Amino acid sequence: MGIVLPIVIVAVIVAAAAVIFFTARRSDRTGELSRETKSRDQGTASVSDAESKELALVGAQARERAEDARDSVDGDALPAPKKDRAVTKYVPVEPEELGVTRREFLNRAILLVLAVPVLGTLSVALIGFLWPTGKGGFGGQITVGTKLPDILDTIAADSKPFYAAEARAYVVPYPAEDLDKANEAYGANVVKLSGMDQGIVALYQRCVHLGCRVPFCDSSQWFECPCHGSKYNRVGEKRGGPAPRGLDRFPVLINGDTLTIDTNLSTIIQGPKPGTDTTGQGAEGPPCV
Repeated sequence: MGIVLPIVIVAVIVAAAAVIFFTARRSDRTGELSRETKSRDQGTASVSDAESKELALVGAQARERAEDARDSVDGDALPAPKKDRAVTKYVPVEPEELGVTRREFLNRAILLVLAVPVLGTLSVALIGFLWPTGKGGFGGQITVGTKLPDILDTIAADSKPFYAAEARAYVVPYPAEDLDKANEAYGANVVKLSGMDQGIVALYQRCVHLGCRVPFCDSSQWFECPCHGSKYNRVGEKRGGPAPRGLDRFPVLINGDTLTIDTNLSTIIQGPKPGTDTTGQGAEGPPCV
């Protein structure tokens, strides 16, 4: 779900941008006649010879009447038009002078109506999805309601990790005798942040391969992903499958008997590289996957 949602959001944004782009496009061939207009003009121009002669006769008669009317005017005859008068050159109208055409206005109005609500809503949704939620839920610091000694007792009694649902994490014990190997493999800073030096690890439930939730297998005592078969030992180190590394883990804070898990994904500790095996725990029974 964590990967699918960003893909859906990006796809919707791309689709909205495509709609806006094609809506905003307009033809720059201002003044060009349409195909239908040209066809009608050609049809009108195709007249017969008889009609042409009739039109020519009517024009000649009209010119004669005009000359007779001019000669009958008292006084001097009307001055003839100057033949040497220069033809006025056509100058295209500048877009600024012409102003916004009806088509441009409609295109811009449609663009505005589509862009503001669609892109605005998608932007808010995307920011809300990626922005850490801070406190009071997943994405912030979550204090586990069960006291740490009770968590460890439950793990020992049930032979499986303690699941902190609100933190989406498995709390598992880390053997004190393997701390030297952990310091060498992870580094002292990671050992301290993840709580291994205090005997626990908070593993993120999400498989690092494609994001499926990884359940714990009671028979093998490993975490086994049902989607593609990735396997991790009890402390989240990769043991098989297509996963590129071990399970990610959250920083923890232990204050007396209170366990607080920092689920902010920007501070998550990436799982160990393939081949890391600090506990030497093999499968203790048949696999579930």
